[in-house]
Amino acid sequence: MNFPLYIARRIYTDSGDKKKVSKPALYIATAGVAIGLAVMIVSVCVIFGFKHTIRNKVVGLGSHLTVASYNALHGGEQTPIDVTDSMLTVIRKTPGQKHIERYAITQGILKTDSDFIGVVYKGIAADYDTTFIHSSLKSGFIPKFSDKASGNKILVSQIIADKLKIKAGDKVYSYFINGSDIRARRFTVAGIYQTNMSKFDETLCFCDLYTAVKLNGWEESQISGIEISVADYKTIDQASNYLVKNVNRAEDKYGVMYSSETIQEMYPQVFSWLDLLDLNVWIILALMTCVAGITIISGLLIIILERTNMIGILKALGCRNKSVRHVFLWFAAFIIGRGILIGDAIGIGIVLLQQFTGIVKLDASVYYVDYVPVELNLPIILLINVSTLLICLLVFIGPSFLVSHITPAKSMKYE
Repeated sequence: MNFPLYIARRIYTDSGDKKKVSKPALYIATAGVAIGLAVMIVSVCVIFGFKHTIRNKVVGLGSHLTVASYNALHGGEQTPIDVTDSMLTVIRKTPGQKHIERYAITQGILKTDSDFIGVVYKGIAADYDTTFIHSSLKSGFIPKFSDKASGNKILVSQIIADKLKIKAGDKVYSYFINGSDIRARRFTVAGIYQTNMSKFDETLCFCDLYTAVKLNGWEESQISGIEISVADYKTIDQASNYLVKNVNRAEDKYGVMYSSETIQEMYPQVFSWLDLLDLNVWIILALMTCVAGITIISGLLIIILERTNMIGILKALGCRNKSVRHVFLWFAAFIIGRGILIGDAIGIGIVLLQQFTGIVKLDASVYYVDYVPVELNLPIILLINVSTLLICLLVFIGPSFLVSHITPAKSMKYE
């Protein structure tokens, strides 16, 4: 058996030695590693949960990529595009493409007897993926939206419903201004959704694609744009490059120029905030690693001083400084390993508790979610474990050279 490992195990497990390692020092060192690791695991899982939850909300109300007119994407003017079968074929060849859906945007005023509010109608048809809307539905149902006829049914957000004091099943009037022409429509509120994304919930309603196209006075083949979902979020850049080369700057039969944007380009503020969370993670990891490293160094220095007599005896028996240092490095590995196991249990336990109970609540108007979202990422946790072990051992290599200055003669002073 490896001699330094054998001695380290005897020191760590020996309970009969009257001069055994100081229990407080051992507990403090272990607790420092455990607490630091638990904080790192919880922090990383929370950040991953936040990023993916918010990203999925934004993508769920739109898509990963959007093809529309240049004016609509860059000038704010709702210029329609005429999408031919040949252009649809080109779009369907987008790398990683999973789903495409058409939409049309129009603006109107929702009015009840007591109040009114300006809203944005997003016209959708049967090809629209309503999975996210289903998960956000608070009451009512999602009607079968169509591009062939108007069902006169709409979806409104909880914020709009509260402002207008309406509920699912109520009838409301909506007014549309197109130049000098004012049109009125009577809709039935089929359902009410809530995403907690105020940017969308404050104005966004859903209606039939057919209704939005007709209210805008467009031709049947004209729409606001096409939304494209990809199977893997990591392939967005590849898909975007394809659209830039094959779709951007092409023109429809009315001379309107096509353009495309990614979800990050359409909502830069949201994704800049999410990128800022990555910086927070690195800061937290660095701070907790420093805390764990300082704690383990402090505890082990106390242990070395307590074992000065033992070090002197080992040197008197012929042990080299290198071998004695290895004894304490192995001993540090035992303490760090124990701290890692305890830290994993605490950190993963807290994450699982939050994941299944949502016990920690948030203000949805500020954080876009009403509870702290977490995501258990086992490869990242394993990486944190290995990094913590290696970093703590590396920072102890320097202090371990203290044993080089302990001689058998000096160790007699500690008898």
